[in-house]
Amino acid sequence: MNALSRREEETLLKTVKAQALKECDPFVKDFADCMSGRLISVAWACKDKLKLVEACMVKYTGPEPMEVVRSEYLKLRDQQRETKVNNLNDNRTRLT
Repeated sequence: MNALSRREEETLLKTVKAQALKECDPFVKDFADCMSGRLISVAWACKDKLKLVEACMVKYTGPEPMEVVRSEYLKLRDQQRETKVNNLNDNRTRLT
């Protein structure tokens, strides 16, 4: 089976987003500093910094990076399943 369940997809997305925030931390901090003490003017005063944050996040959470993460996850999941099946077969062989 090469599809992810909804729960697996959500878990992967949360994990990837958390990693992206760590990687993009300098941009996020710059944006937060820009927003500090502003209300309405944030929309135009910090627009460039927001675009940098968004570009950085897309670099890690966009369609291509997510597809790579999904593929790696599926590969790992298949390996784990294969190991379990092999262990089960070994145990059955020993019992007979």
